Formats: sequence, structure tokens, C-alpha cells
Amino acid sequence: MLRKIAVFAMLALSIALMYACSKNEDEVSQQETKIAFTVPSNFPAPAYNFEDNKLSNAGFALGKKLFYDARLSADKSVSCGSCHQQFAAFTQLDHKVSHGVNNCQGKRNTPPLVNLAWQKAFFWDGGVKNIETSPLNAITDACEMGTDIQTIVAFLKATAPYPDMFKQAFGSTEINSQLILKSITQFTAILVSANSKYDQVMRKENGAVFTASEQAGYTLFKEKCSSCHAEPFFTDFSYRSNGLDLLSADEGRSHITSLQADFGKFRVPTLRNIEYTSPYMHDGRFYSLDEVLNHYDSGVKAAENLDASLKSGIPLNSAQKEQIKAFLKTLTDHEFIKNTLFSES
Repeated sequence: MLRKIAVFAMLALSIALMYACSKNEDEVSQQETKIAFTVPSNFPAPAYNFEDNKLSNAGFALGKKLFYDARLSADKSVSCGSCHQQFAAFTQLDHKVSHGVNNCQGKRNTPPLVNLAWQKAFFWDGGVKNIETSPLNAITDACEMGTDIQTIVAFLKATAPYPDMFKQAFGSTEINSQLILKSITQFTAILVSANSKYDQVMRKENGAVFTASEQAGYTLFKEKCSSCHAEPFFTDFSYRSNGLDLLSADEGRSHITSLQADFGKFRVPTLRNIEYTSPYMHDGRFYSLDEVLNHYDSGVKAAENLDASLKSGIPLNSAQKEQIKAFLKTLTDHEFIKNTLFSES
């Protein structure tokens, strides 16, 4: 029996992504699944909707192959998937900061790739405004892939099966930077995570209910955390200082805006799948949720740009911390993390 993911009527796409429940997930091939962008019923309309990038199975397959191909990097060692690992909810497990070519270490923690179609700006500082162009940062950064788009174009033109894959996806063997970025977007924008226990409770599906501890944690979360980590994405996409240091070693948002008021501010991260996205913060300084909660309870520094909501921190006793952790774990979407549609092989 097939289970259809809910789709907003406003989307131009009319065929929903189908999940096969009668087969083991490993037995369901990409060819058996119609790739389509879907909006969960508890989500608003997306910012990106594929109007100028027609989604197809061939385009998705090409984007996924590019995403996982380490040969695109300068030393052939790093792919997008190296820093965005599916088992870590598409971030980099146990790495404080991103690791790129020649074992180079970046300066910021790798953000998870999830629900990107609803974002209007990308990266910790919001320096990129278009999902389609966002891969260029990783491609050209000396501590990530360390190359340039024209070098990649030349490689793809000379490397099978890429010319045939581009023809299947876009109707021509022509390979250029725009089509490369569009195909990668056909993969990354489909990374929708919306089937956690939290989602099922909100949608009243499958009889899902919070335990007493989870419900208590949800109540606390709404009282103490939701002004920044707003539902359903568990971020309001704003940029704030959360008092990690009196003086930030990273200029943060001000690198983009050149405003002193933005110094040391970073985008509020999503908490979806947070159980799997350690380490935490823009510099990966915390390895556990306990460390994160202890910071907000008693470790907030009075930085010049400290967010007003954190002037007194977020006082939490031991029982409250355990309840909030119990709720946060309801944001884990096991189906998303294990979905072989998104896997390298």
C-alpha cells in the first residue's frame, strides 16, 4: 500500500512523492518513485517552488550524483556530501568546523541541509540569497572544495555519464554553470524533513501523542525558546547574538552588512533533527544538548550585541532541562535520516 505525502493545493506540481510501504525501503528504486516537491500540511508556502527549474527524476538523479561526487573538488577528496552527511541530518558529525580539501579546516560549523526551500538566505551570516547559487560558496572556498565552476564544467563535459545525464535532465548535452546549480538544487530542495513525532502530533496522525515529559518540555519550550526557534521550522531565520563570548572572534553577520550592530550575530539555527546534528553553535563548541542548555541557563556572556531576550539568560532547573531535551528529541525525523532516496548509493 502506498502512502501519499500531503501537498498544498497552491503548488504547481501535481504529482506527490510516493513512499512505498509494502516494500523494504532498500527495494524501492528511484525509478519507481516519482520525484516531486511536497509541502507538509503543517508548513507554510515555500520561498522556492521550482517554477524556473522544472523538477524531474532525471534532474534529481543528476543533482544527487553531483552532490556526492568528490572528483569535483580540487584534490578529488571532498564532495558536498562529505560535509553534509545524511546520517547526521546532512551536517558533519563530530566536526566543530567544516573540513575541506587538503585537510583544511574552515571557521564555522557545517549547517544541516533541511527544508531549504523555505529559506530566503543561507549560511550562518545570510551571505547568499538564492538556494541555487549557494553551492558556489563551497565550490570556491579554499577550505572546502577549493576549485571553480568552470573547472567543474570542463570536467563534467569530458566525463561519462555526465553528458548523457544532462541531456536526460535538460534535453541537451550542453553543460554550464546554471544547469549544474539547478540540478544540485533539484536534490537539495527536496530534502524536506517533516515527519518527526512532533509533526505527527501536530497533524494528529497515527494516534501520536507526547509523553508527559515531552509535553512538559513542549510547554517550557514555547515559554522560553520559541521567540527565536519558531515553529514549524524551529528557527525564525533571524540573526542574533546568544552571548557565547564577550567579544566574538567571528564577526558574523556584520561581514555581510558592514553594520557594527550585526557584529557577532549569527542565524538562529533550526532545531529539527538536533539529536543528530552535534556539535552545536556556529563554531561547534558544544558537543551535547546538556552543554547547550547549561549555556543558556548560566553561561550567557553580556556581549555588546547580546539579544535582548537573553539579558537574564534562560533559567532552568535540572528537571526542566530533562523535559526540554525530551521534547527536542521529538524533532528527530528518522524517516528523513534513513530515506535511501537521499543516500549516495
